[in-house]
Amino acid sequence: MDRTVIAYVIYLVVSIGLTVWVARTLSRNGRVFLADVLHGNERLADAVNHLLVVGFYLVNLGFVALYLSGDDTIEDTRGVFEALSTKLGVVLLVLGVMHLGNVYVLNRIRRRGVLEREQLPPVGPQEWIAPPTAGA
Repeated sequence: MDRTVIAYVIYLVVSIGLTVWVARTLSRNGRVFLADVLHGNERLADAVNHLLVVGFYLVNLGFVALYLSGDDTIEDTRGVFEALSTKLGVVLLVLGVMHLGNVYVLNRIRRRGVLEREQLPPVGPQEWIAPPTAGA
């Protein structure tokens, strides 16, 4: 088997494994944020969480697939390691950026929900007072 093909197989296995691991981590922990933002609506939190995970998979696996091909043929074992380190390093950076982006968005949504809850009065109004009349 050609060394280039070996490098491709290793790259795909590691990249897909990392993508699945990060997506599951985001799904498990992001659900807590969503449940808080959505005022305990578990079904809606699960649905939004699932949509975010699907988008994460599509973007990252699409990137992994596009970044698979290389310009050079790998001649020796050293070339395999160099190609893998470059490709996996870029995939890790993209996964990290996507992860931070997801955390940022979830935190912004959560912060907005907390601000909305703080704007509600703790106790409803007890009575209604008419506005002053113009002649009084």
